[in-house]
Amino acid sequence: MDFLSNTVVLSRLQFALTAIFHMLWPVLSTGMAIYLVVIEGLWLKTKNRDYYLHARFWAKLYVLNFGIGVASGLPMEFQFGTNWAPFSEAVGDFFGSILGFEGAMAFMLEAGFLGIMMFGWDRVPPLMHWFATIMVAFGANLSTFWILTANSWLQTPTGGDFIEGKFIVKDYFEAILNPFMLNSFLHMFFATLETSLFVIGGISAWYILNRRHSEFFGRSLKVVLAVAIIVTPLQIFVGHLSAEQVYEYQPAKLAAMEAQWETLPAGTSPAWSLMALPNDRANQNDWEIKVPGALSYILELKPTLTEPVKGLKEWEPEDRPHMVGLIYYSFRIMSGIGIFLAGLMGFSVWRWLRGKLSAETIAEQKLMLWGWLLAAPLGYVAVECGWIVRCVGRQPWTVYGELRTADMATPLPAPEVLASLITFAGIYSLLLFGALYFGSRIIRKGPNLDLPLPQWGKGDFSEPMQHQPDQRPVETQQ
Repeated sequence: MDFLSNTVVLSRLQFALTAIFHMLWPVLSTGMAIYLVVIEGLWLKTKNRDYYLHARFWAKLYVLNFGIGVASGLPMEFQFGTNWAPFSEAVGDFFGSILGFEGAMAFMLEAGFLGIMMFGWDRVPPLMHWFATIMVAFGANLSTFWILTANSWLQTPTGGDFIEGKFIVKDYFEAILNPFMLNSFLHMFFATLETSLFVIGGISAWYILNRRHSEFFGRSLKVVLAVAIIVTPLQIFVGHLSAEQVYEYQPAKLAAMEAQWETLPAGTSPAWSLMALPNDRANQNDWEIKVPGALSYILELKPTLTEPVKGLKEWEPEDRPHMVGLIYYSFRIMSGIGIFLAGLMGFSVWRWLRGKLSAETIAEQKLMLWGWLLAAPLGYVAVECGWIVRCVGRQPWTVYGELRTADMATPLPAPEVLASLITFAGIYSLLLFGALYFGSRIIRKGPNLDLPLPQWGKGDFSEPMQHQPDQRPVETQQ
């Protein structure tokens, strides 16, 4: 229990807790905002009232996520001043301004148009309302851009020099456009969108399995599936590009991701470690299951390595990542989930092409629907694992190769940091309980299919489809 008296470890744990919890909410709100843009655009194009009802229903879950995200995100940023003051002093001229852009540009844009999106249906024309929804989605994803720009700079710092421990900006745009920025942003953009698609699809599958509004939620499942056809393979492709950048710029992190202790020379066809038990103290894997000749295909798509893969032993213990097992399995869980979601998408498309997703037959696709239901939380798991690989794998550096994490923590008394850590854990537990409670209420209640159309241009939109009645037993409906 020595970590209870270690300020650096406790500050890292506190930041990890706030970051992991906060990440749960913008993941859904950024992706779901794009879905709302699509679904409202379909309403304006087709004049089908069903799409309007979808927009109103899913927007409730969006607002719930937005609120929890704001409440959980603010304490995380304040920690740069309370727990990581030396870090803020060293890189604040650039890093602080990027976080400022996120708040002033992105968050305020999203929050400013959110009121129109939620309460402006009868107050502004349909096209103006759709514009507000687009601005909410743009603001949410602009926030992702600035956050990933800041974090990518920590991974590959460019655009200036460190002089006596302080970063001096020479080329602001070079710092923003650091080598990791583009792929990191795209990887997170597709991750949030993919997670949101499978959450919406999973909730839709739950309704269909329970024979509640099967035709209505069959429509949302098809919209999700049509977008997922594009998103899921792109996410795997961009993920591979990101891994290639780790191979080039952060070889120590790559060695930890693969639990590779010995250097693999160029020109060889090394095996790929499928499962292992890394032992940090012994500098080896206690046991391992390998796939012969696969690593060069995974890293370079070639039968042999053109560049050597450095092993962890190439670095002194104080200069390389620890908790290798956490990094190793987080990477495999993330990758495995991405492959599973792509497979579920492919299976669902096959059933759709065979005409099995019609209003009359979709409820019979039990295997597919259960797959979507079980997949709903997996995107969250993959995103959290990805951030573990990204940030734990960067250690022992706060700014890669420049500033050590151990030197960047504020020298606070350990009991005070422990007290704040426990307080955050308690508050976030209450927030999680509240989110699950109110989210489940929204889902159990379901959509209001009798909701009237907005007054603007009401005569231009069609009447609702004749939905199948709720087929649950009467006592269950009560």
